[in-house]
Amino acid sequence: MRAGAAELLPWLRLTLTPGIGGETQRKLLRAFGPPDAIFNAGRSALGAVAGNQAASLLLDQDNSAVLEQALAWAAQPAQHLVSLADAEYPQSLLQTPDPPTLLYVLGRLELLNSPALAIVGSRNPTPQGLGNAERFAAALADAGLTIASGLALGIDAGAHRGALARSGSTVAFVGTGIDRVYPANNRELAREISRRGAIVSEFALGTPPLAANFPRRNRLIAGFSRGTLVIEATVDSGSLITARIASEQGREVFAIPGSIHSPQSRGCHRLIKQGAKLVETVADVLEELRWSTTTGGSPTDPAAPDASLDAATDAGRILQSLGFDPFSLDEMVTRSGLTADRAAVVLLELELQGQIASMPGGRYQRLPPPSGST
Repeated sequence: MRAGAAELLPWLRLTLTPGIGGETQRKLLRAFGPPDAIFNAGRSALGAVAGNQAASLLLDQDNSAVLEQALAWAAQPAQHLVSLADAEYPQSLLQTPDPPTLLYVLGRLELLNSPALAIVGSRNPTPQGLGNAERFAAALADAGLTIASGLALGIDAGAHRGALARSGSTVAFVGTGIDRVYPANNRELAREISRRGAIVSEFALGTPPLAANFPRRNRLIAGFSRGTLVIEATVDSGSLITARIASEQGREVFAIPGSIHSPQSRGCHRLIKQGAKLVETVADVLEELRWSTTTGGSPTDPAAPDASLDAATDAGRILQSLGFDPFSLDEMVTRSGLTADRAAVVLLELELQGQIASMPGGRYQRLPPPSGST
């Protein structure tokens, strides 16, 4: 049931008072109970719990304009404010050390307590990495899991798109106010997620994309999910922060390995060395989670070989000889035994068929088969 303005106002007043962070908010809630009791406690009682400065901030500041803006936002359809006291609040986040006091949610509230898996990774993935994100997300969504990610470019966006291509069950945690879309290139994707999935923020309306907010966003992705799957990441990727937090909270961490020559694989390889489960198929994830599919059958394995390739054809012979590492036209000619002219023709055919993709530096990479290939 949607909370009324009178119920929401004390929660907003507590969380929108500048200088009163999450730790102080939780301390006050433990001491006094609901926010209306906090504001009725009196200056001396507040000072005894949170300090005199915090008491003055809470009682003396007039932020009525900001409060009215938030209430107006929450009055719109499919726009919700969810507090720690609400039944809709994600129970998985209550098990974390610093759950947000208030969440801004745009979309389907029921997804906040659905079983979820996080998929995160590079903002600059290889074509193969992006394909893996979409295909793994689609297959895991088929299995009945909600896909959580951060609405960033690259792997995050691919994971959201993969889930939307199936059940639509995806939750995007953002590092800005929920009324802003960052990056702007994902505006259409954000609109589709808000329509079929959910977007979640702990930040006040209008909050810009500040660098310090994204690690905080990452802790929500990790805490919300039963496990985190990393698909391509450099050693300094923010995705490793998400994986570390997931591990610290006792959640599963998964990583897909890649070429030893690719910087985008080194973060995943580091995670595997540290104990993350090496993932080759969707079954690897589902078995570790002890998860049974809800669709009555096994989801399509995104990493399965494409049996439609005929090894007797030039295209099939080329793909089988090259594997999945990036390659150049010269390498293609050397390994396949084709002439340069014939290899160039086959290369174009494969690219048009979506079986390979061009990369910077005149190189190409084989893509996994589309979901549903047998």
